[in-house]
Amino acid sequence: MSEVYATRRTRLRERCNAGGSAAALVSRPANVRYLAGAAPSGAVLLLGKREDLLVCAGPPDDRPTEGRPDETLRLHSLPTPGGDPAVAAADLATAQGADSLAVEEHHLTVARHRAIGSVAPILRLADLGNAVEQLRVVKDEEEISCLRIGAEIADQALGELLESILVGRTERHLALELERRLVDHGADGPAFPTSVATGANAGRRGHRPTDRRVEEGDFLSVCLGATYRGYRCEIGRTFVIGTSPADWQIELYDLVFAAQRAGREMLAPGAAYRDVDRAARQVLDSAGYGEGLPALIGHGVGLEIDEDPQLGPTAMGKLDACVPVTVEPGVHLPGRGGVRIDDTLVVRPEADGGPELLTITTKELLAL
Repeated sequence: MSEVYATRRTRLRERCNAGGSAAALVSRPANVRYLAGAAPSGAVLLLGKREDLLVCAGPPDDRPTEGRPDETLRLHSLPTPGGDPAVAAADLATAQGADSLAVEEHHLTVARHRAIGSVAPILRLADLGNAVEQLRVVKDEEEISCLRIGAEIADQALGELLESILVGRTERHLALELERRLVDHGADGPAFPTSVATGANAGRRGHRPTDRRVEEGDFLSVCLGATYRGYRCEIGRTFVIGTSPADWQIELYDLVFAAQRAGREMLAPGAAYRDVDRAARQVLDSAGYGEGLPALIGHGVGLEIDEDPQLGPTAMGKLDACVPVTVEPGVHLPGRGGVRIDDTLVVRPEADGGPELLTITTKELLAL
């Protein structure tokens, strides 16, 4: 992995040099992780003129971290507690002879930006922008392997829950049980707060579980994800509890399933982000459910659960191979409930079999 991290840093350095910056300061935690491997909390990465350094507030502790660090990267610990690694990194860049420094302005606070300028006034500060996030969009096969394992863990946890008795249990209890099962099966933890929604709550995006108890005839929608070695995936499914689905439940489920399938079928290298969104959205819009739809039909996943690309109606750009994304349309009917279906897939060319589905739990409308 050290060679992988070194290659990533080289690609970023080339971008910085092309923009006229001799050094770069990476402070966003996911970006530090991408370029340096596992790092102490609060650490920043200096791409220096002579040497790259991982700068942290103090000596690393012996607590376990997700993933493996780059053993070739030298760690620089601040000599006194309470210092800011980002400010110290700017001082180190000056000591290495840099006259310019690209920083992540979208992550640094105004106060930290001012402190950097104060401690290193000879540095010309430039904006690194989303350069690292752009590098992160296309995943290598080891990253995809971590996502694949995370998806398998999420599938296992969900499958076990579906085999248990659900009637009478609360949304909150089911969510906690799912998160425990994720860890039991080897996840670092949940990728995001697990959502379990029943009855009139079902189908709500990002619903926070309540003490409402599962009742027969309910829609039950579940959205969960696993983090494995720092990489995060997600899956969402909707079921009916305890009885055969009502006609309106079957109709709504089939509609959302058709929308999700339309979006998945658009996943190919060269497909425009907005076209993936449009394919799924048109199915729901034509049935009269255009209002109240989520702003995005899907998004990228990786070291963060919501990263580029964004699959929305105004999104600019086209998909590349080896880009993992979600496709997650849903419809919620106030007072009645709704349906969400959510998969994590990897964009692959048709010659390689088309999009690779990572989350494989059945999408059949089951009565549990």
